Order: sequence, then C-alpha cells, then structure tokens
Amino acid sequence: MPINTAIIGGAGYTGGELIRLLIHHPEVNIRLLHSRSNAGKPVSSVHRDLLGETELFFTDDLSPLEKGEVNLVFLCLGHGESRKFLENTTIAPSVKVIDLANDFRLAGQSVCGKRKFIYGLPELNRESIRKADNVANPGCFATAIQLGLLPLAKAGLLKDIYTTGITGSTGAGQSLAATSHFSWRANNIQAYKTLTHQHLGEIGESLLHLQPDGDLNVHFVPWRGDFTRGIFISSTLHCEESLETVYQLFEAYYKEHPFTMVSREPIFLKQVVNTNKAVIQLEKAGSKLVVHSAIDNLVKGASGQAVQNMNLVSGLDEMTGLKLKANYF
Repeated sequence: MPINTAIIGGAGYTGGELIRLLIHHPEVNIRLLHSRSNAGKPVSSVHRDLLGETELFFTDDLSPLEKGEVNLVFLCLGHGESRKFLENTTIAPSVKVIDLANDFRLAGQSVCGKRKFIYGLPELNRESIRKADNVANPGCFATAIQLGLLPLAKAGLLKDIYTTGITGSTGAGQSLAATSHFSWRANNIQAYKTLTHQHLGEIGESLLHLQPDGDLNVHFVPWRGDFTRGIFISSTLHCEESLETVYQLFEAYYKEHPFTMVSREPIFLKQVVNTNKAVIQLEKAGSKLVVHSAIDNLVKGASGQAVQNMNLVSGLDEMTGLKLKANYF
C-alpha cells in the first residue's frame, strides 16, 4: 500500500523540494498539497521546473486530514506556525506528522496536545525515529554542524567548539528580503546572527545526549554566501588524539549510516548539492582539530532528511527515493 501524504505549505522552497522528491518516490502517493495563497493553481505554475512532471493542484481543503485519508503529513510552514496549525486543525490520531520548522525540536517544546515529537536526526536517533509517530526535522545548519561533532561527543572529546559556516541564499526562504536579492548576494558575503543562531539550542541538546558530563560550548558564526544551495561548515577544537585516531572514530560512527561519508581528501559543496549526502573531512595542526562538513541545505538539511525520516517511520529502507545525483559540472 502506498504512503498517502499531505504537504502543508507546499509553495515554498522546502515544500517544492519535497514535492520533487515525493513525485518520484516509489512508495508514495501525494494525496494533498495545501497552500492558501495558491489554492486551485497547478503545482507547475508555482514550481515552474515541474512542468510536465506532475498534474497536481494546490488546495486549501484540509478535510482529508480529519477523515484519515492520509497516512503522513509534512509541515513546511514558517517557524512558529506548525504548532498553531496542529492546535487549530483536526487531524486523525492515526496520521503521522513530520515538522520541518523549529517548533518541536527542543525537548521542552516537543509536545503538542497528545503528540510527542522525536528529534529527527537519523545519525543520532535512528532507532527512536523508527518507532515514532511524530518527528521534528532538524535545522539545516544544525544538521551540518552536528554531523561534524557527533563522533567526538560520543568519545567525550568536546569542550569549546569554534564553528563558522556559510549557506546559500535558499536558506533564507522564498520570501524576498534585502539580503536575498541577487544584486545583494552576488559577489558578496556577510556574517549574521553571530553567536546567537537559533539552531544552537538543538545542537547543544544533541551533543549533551552523547556527552552528558561535558561542559560544552559551541561558538557559531554563520555567513550568508553568494550561491543558492549548500552549507559548508568548519569547526575548530582542541584535541590531543592523533588524526588517524580521530578518523577511525568518525569512520566507525558512520559505518552504518548510508548518507554520511567520511573523506580523507578535501571536500567541497558540489559533492553534496542536490543530494541527501553529508561529507566530512578532518585536518589537524598540533593540538587543533578542524572538522569540515558539507550538505545541501534543502535536501539533507530539510526536505531530503524529512523523506529519510518518513522512510524510517514507515518501515522502509531509509535510502528509498533518495538515491540522487549531484551536479558536478
């Protein structure tokens, strides 16, 4: 039986990316594409690249959720809107929910009514996700940073981490802002939300889950980049272990996680853009270790990871529908 899915907020970047993935997923039927502002319009009139790929239309009719005509709902709403949606919409208890916003990621905010959300980073919580009915998809920066630090946390090697990361313009969402116009982004970079980024909370909770006795501090400076897709992270920390020892820690940790690859050669964004991969590389000078990690912010950092989580909660191989091709040239 196919997984009948609904996408709430299907007109934005993450909603569009989710549609692109699900229309070719072998186990999925998109039952409902919700958008208040685009109700009645064909999907290809909003996501123009999907012309000829799908005949689906947007709707504002939510009755299939109440009737249980869908198995799983993806919430691709603005931050703070998912909780409001669940509180104000009748959804059959049997329907599973995957939220792509930040409403339920922190432990103290993970409950909404009778729904309890599990933090959806498979490389940390895969077995819990398999048993979950509700999943809080991680943030894009949070995903890239955590994947570069989880093996070190498990080994108890973290204390002060100094992280810089650059993201493409799609990380700002589809609504225009002064810093998302082409004329501003082109040939330009800028630091923003220095040491205060909203993903720091979920990063801290995940690392403390693996290293509960550590005094952990992540000092993060994000940058806006002059490209559209991708995140590249560099995290620097003190480490007395040899580079070979640290590589062995990473390779052992990610051995059973098919989307995270550890490289002994320099990594770059084109390896991951348009894929659900994360790639990691290590460098060491004296007692300083640098962990580089790269993902596509819209795929592994958002919609691709949401599909990976859907596969897990639905009892499928987590790679189903996600064997994607990078655009190398």
